[in-house]
Amino acid sequence: MFAKHHAFKTLFSAAALALSTVALTTAPAQAADKFMTIGTGGQTGVYYVVGQSICRFVNQGDSGYKCNAPSTGASVANVNGIENGDLDMGVAQSDVQYNAYHGEAQFKGEPHEDLRSVFALHGEPATIVARSGSGITSLDDLKGKRVNIGNPGSGNRATMEMIMEAKGWTRDDFALASELDSAEQASALADNNIDAFIFVAGHPNGSIQEAATTTDVTLIPLDDPAIKELVDEKPYYSFYTIPGGMYKGNDKDVTVFGVGATLVSSTKVDDDTVYAATKAVFDNFDRFKKLHPAFAKLDPKTMISDGLSAPLHDGAKRYYQEKGWLTDK
Repeated sequence: MFAKHHAFKTLFSAAALALSTVALTTAPAQAADKFMTIGTGGQTGVYYVVGQSICRFVNQGDSGYKCNAPSTGASVANVNGIENGDLDMGVAQSDVQYNAYHGEAQFKGEPHEDLRSVFALHGEPATIVARSGSGITSLDDLKGKRVNIGNPGSGNRATMEMIMEAKGWTRDDFALASELDSAEQASALADNNIDAFIFVAGHPNGSIQEAATTTDVTLIPLDDPAIKELVDEKPYYSFYTIPGGMYKGNDKDVTVFGVGATLVSSTKVDDDTVYAATKAVFDNFDRFKKLHPAFAKLDPKTMISDGLSAPLHDGAKRYYQEKGWLTDK
């Protein structure tokens, strides 16, 4: 009897050990974090702050996601990164979102029909910063000068190409058409390697502040007839005013035009991932708005509608319906 009992205990102990070993080896896999990656822009720009801020709240929360927000080439690069699966979400200008979804401009003939909106963000005026003494005081003065038109794949470049088209210009109209990214252009201006650069960004902006404190600069008005016609034609453009005194040496208001920043994703990204990012922002909304001056006037009511050319992602829509902000199913 004892032998049988001892054999049973031994068998039971072995089975229990085997089960515990399986549990130990499988538990970490079951509890493993899920990951999301959000494309941003240059490290001196607001896009980078957007991505880092979203990840901050995701990583502090209990959704089970770990979030990473690397610096990227910005709008166009983010849309392409989402399309090829390298990114789950990304920040993109409202015009780039429109063009991608409809297959226009830089996406001509290749509509990204699976592109989806998550929410809108801050306004982004196109700002042209020129070295004082360069002879540039108006948009037309850029002709014959050394101008940084933005790196390929960036929203800066996309907007500059729209300006050039509206004015009937080509790259040959500039003495130099450099392609520096947003992190390089302020120092290039200070070192007198360029005469002007374009930056499509929320204000106040660190790169423009850097330029204004290292050399004398002038912000160029963008309100001539060609630009007014462009704004009238394109639903994603609006006029903005950069207040006088925001940047050193520029005491008067400057009228410019621009787009809005948006967070986008794709139908290829599962609903739970986008839901987790959306929830992380709006459940911590008051804290989110304090992370950059460009976020200060954000309003959830406009963030789920303004500047969104692509349909809402189902994951974002689920959160908005839970909050009672959307009633459609």
